[in-house]
Amino acid sequence: MASSGEEPRSGSPNRAGSGAEPPPTADAAQLDTTEDFEVLEEEEEEEEDLSELPPLEDVGRPPAPPREDTQPAGEAAEDPQEWVDVLGSGLLKKKTLVPGQGVDTRPRKGQDVTIRLEARLEDGSVVEEDPALTFTLGDCDVLQALDLCVQLLEMGETALIQSDAKYCYGLQGRSPDIPPNAALTLEVELLAARDGPDLELLSGKEKVELANRKRERGNFFYQQADYVLAINSYDIALKVISSSSKVDFSPEEEAELLDVKVKCLNNLAASQLKLDHYEAALKSCNLVLEHQPGNIKALFRKGKVLAQQGEYREAIPILKAALKLEPSNKTIHAELSKLVKKHADQRSLETEMYRKMLGNPSAASTPGKCKDKLPWSIPWKWLFGATAIALGGVALSVVIAARN
Repeated sequence: MASSGEEPRSGSPNRAGSGAEPPPTADAAQLDTTEDFEVLEEEEEEEEDLSELPPLEDVGRPPAPPREDTQPAGEAAEDPQEWVDVLGSGLLKKKTLVPGQGVDTRPRKGQDVTIRLEARLEDGSVVEEDPALTFTLGDCDVLQALDLCVQLLEMGETALIQSDAKYCYGLQGRSPDIPPNAALTLEVELLAARDGPDLELLSGKEKVELANRKRERGNFFYQQADYVLAINSYDIALKVISSSSKVDFSPEEEAELLDVKVKCLNNLAASQLKLDHYEAALKSCNLVLEHQPGNIKALFRKGKVLAQQGEYREAIPILKAALKLEPSNKTIHAELSKLVKKHADQRSLETEMYRKMLGNPSAASTPGKCKDKLPWSIPWKWLFGATAIALGGVALSVVIAARN
């Protein structure tokens, strides 16, 4: 799975935890044109200007401690050390340059870690430098290469990490400095590790900020077409929002948390739909509609899920409800028209099948020459009238005979 950083910042290089927005893939291009309802939430709301949101590593970043006795990377690299094949595939390797303080000092998943980072391309050019990058270990907030390897570092250890593009910026790279499918060499020093924040003690504002950062990370993975990691990030955001709290929230903070929750559920449904996880997507849509019955995105996606399951009779009224809320939406029009045609074809097929089961083939299948098989046949209306007259005559004869 290709992994990359957070949302882009215009005009300046991006950190490993904040990655640049990739060039649009075929799927992403489709989202921006015909598939309006796959566009993620922040693209439609003014308050969701991603350029204004702080990336994860900018939050609560402590100053980097002085590094007086660290051996230069060039000299340390000459010291022959064993490369550790982290995944056993040769695509991700780690080598210690400066030993750390012992195995017991390794960070744990869920902790907030701070590292010094330098990233270089295979030609030696530096594309990333951060003296104190902070992120939550194991939450996929940064490059997968970092998420997988930092947990193997001891406190104070400096290491080289050689990573295939698969665990860095993938097939798309990062414009303009990291080309597509580029391997990276990362020099990393573990500076600090501390337990993550207690969710029960976070204020409403802090919860909103944390959940939004996780959601934005999910949006990044969605645009990379890495729907599994997108789902992971949306799930983490929802856990933050749904966690119990010992702090009272204002009505405004409650409303903000609900808004973020709805966005996460909508985007979660979109990712699940991409993976054909229809039951899970349907559940996500229904959770949105419990809070906002008129949410057009949730109605649209629920209609699509039901259509994918062949439930055309249920899907059509849901799409009609969405269209009623937004009559000018061409995407709903197109989906509804396509669905109505499929439903008509399905009904026609079922009708024909029932006719064959009952031994009553359609009129179209009856040979035309059968109509002329009996040229002397008498029209049934005339025959019925003649029969009635004959019966009437017999009855009259009986009455006359009785009188005589």
